[in-house]
Amino acid sequence: MKILVTGGAGFIGSNFIRHVFNKYKDYKIIVLDALTYAGSLENIPPAVRDSERYEFWYGDINNLDLVSDLVERSDVVLHFAAETHVARSLYQNRVFFITDVLGTQSVINAVLKYSDKIERFVHISTSEVYGSALYEPMDENHPLNPTSPYAAAKAGADRLVYSYITSYGIPGVIIRPFNNYGPCQHLEKVIPRFITSAILKEPLTIHGNGSALRDWIFVEDTAEAIDRAIHLPIEKVKGEVFNIGTGISINVLDIAKKIIQIFGLDEKQLSFMDDRYGQVQNHISSVEKSEKILGFKAKVPFEEGLRNTIKWYKENRGYWEKQMAMRKVPVKNRDGEIVWY
Repeated sequence: MKILVTGGAGFIGSNFIRHVFNKYKDYKIIVLDALTYAGSLENIPPAVRDSERYEFWYGDINNLDLVSDLVERSDVVLHFAAETHVARSLYQNRVFFITDVLGTQSVINAVLKYSDKIERFVHISTSEVYGSALYEPMDENHPLNPTSPYAAAKAGADRLVYSYITSYGIPGVIIRPFNNYGPCQHLEKVIPRFITSAILKEPLTIHGNGSALRDWIFVEDTAEAIDRAIHLPIEKVKGEVFNIGTGISINVLDIAKKIIQIFGLDEKQLSFMDDRYGQVQNHISSVEKSEKILGFKAKVPFEEGLRNTIKWYKENRGYWEKQMAMRKVPVKNRDGEIVWY
């Protein structure tokens, strides 16, 4: 099988590539990535990069000719490529719609063009499309109420993909992962930001009072779920949306305290600032559908995944120190003032 992975040098995409490369010894992996600030070839292990089964293309998903050529050569297309950070979208909103909506349209149009040979198209959406929970746990039929430009762009892409499945009958599947964490995640995200602050003995800065609840899933579990969505019979998954989460929520303050505890630091290192607007308060996944159809259940308990993640950041300072200038993100408030979150 030949798999095209857009955004394969990003956090979730690269972890998925590692999973597939190690599990399926006869699969060829084609990666398309623009290598923006959040993507790096260092995320892909040397054993993969040096393999004859791996092929990398440096390019943008809005390059229609390039995308078309790569899709034509593929059996399965996995679309990870996106701008993904909520806070960054509040200040740099236009680029999110160009990449997340128009980029998705570029990829899915190529899939439509070659739909007679494409076995499956898997679109990686996000739980952020739901907004804050109207009921818990949030199932796949929960209303879409995006509260940030990022979430709105991803909701647009999500529904665009669904429209192509419905209108044209492409063999598409939509995955909505909840909050992923693990090795190689960019420092703009909260868990690596907390971990690196603890390593550097800096204050761990919390937005608001830290009560926001999230469903945290270890990235290797997400890779397994996507693997199942690729390999199940198409009639079981075509046109379906799957939440990928644990069904357990943990608030941000508790995570910060747990990291403080693991490092043996004092809770006086916790600091607080105004909450980011557009914040989602409650976010927990229903796991019923993914368990029933995909046969998927997250395996990695949060504390185990957190300790593995901390170990990686401790051992790979040379990797993440290059991102230090991007740990804080500019957000333009409603009054036009720029605040760093």
